Amino acid sequence: MDFANPQSSTVIFGFDSAWTDAPKAPGAICAIAFDDRGQVQFHEPRLVSFADARAFIEVLCKDFAVSLVALDQPTVVPNATGSRPVDKVAASLVSFVGGGVQPANRSKIGMFCNNAPIWSFLSELDATEDPVEARVASAGHFLIEVFPGLALPSLEDDFAQRLRAPKYNPQNRKKFRMEDWRAVARVIQATADEFGVVGLVDWACSMRSLTQPRKSDQDRLDAALCALIGLAWRAGPVSCSAMLGDLRSGYMVTPISEATRPRLEQAAIRRGIPIRLMHQP
Repeated sequence: MDFANPQSSTVIFGFDSAWTDAPKAPGAICAIAFDDRGQVQFHEPRLVSFADARAFIEVLCKDFAVSLVALDQPTVVPNATGSRPVDKVAASLVSFVGGGVQPANRSKIGMFCNNAPIWSFLSELDATEDPVEARVASAGHFLIEVFPGLALPSLEDDFAQRLRAPKYNPQNRKKFRMEDWRAVARVIQATADEFGVVGLVDWACSMRSLTQPRKSDQDRLDAALCALIGLAWRAGPVSCSAMLGDLRSGYMVTPISEATRPRLEQAAIRRGIPIRLMHQP
């Protein structure tokens, strides 16, 4: 993956939110910023609450014509119970590789109920949620929903094999695998290198070398993945990203590859939801 659409005066935020905004379990946010000449700067992931994330975004985006927030949390959740159609499509791949998809519905208190912090965050952020426009716009403030667990199998073919999802959550001591931690950091490093984001390359290299990563380190890794998903959507080849679902029932923006496309397309057809590859009109 490389630049099909070079960026200038553009900042892309990767935000791995904490969903419930618990003070002892913050999320993480980072940014990849391109100045008017296309020179890139990486703002390393930091632990944040929703309010902290909004403040970080508001300060930084003022200097850029385009800002895009790639958020790892469902943002369109109309269903009272169960899961969204797009969650089921994502699960067709994520479950195959041995991961999980947390279903999103409005009955989940603190996550998606009327008083959940995500809704006030989105309201105060005041970003346009239109993934198609977010890809091509030369100005504006945008937001897209992303999911690192869905993206990783498309960024690394080995992760797309049956039961090969990386187990890189240090909090889950029984399943955590140090080799998977290093593999995810290596994928981030390699993807950032393809896009020429030197600061992210160096940061990912340092994360690979951690000997005792913590859950907060995983949150920061996921924030970096979110930013790369957003960058791939804005700047990568059109055949390498897709929008699953729609703005009515729920959607996700994700990288897609030859290894993952057939399973996702078949699941989308079964569920009757659109899958939009960006080379399509």
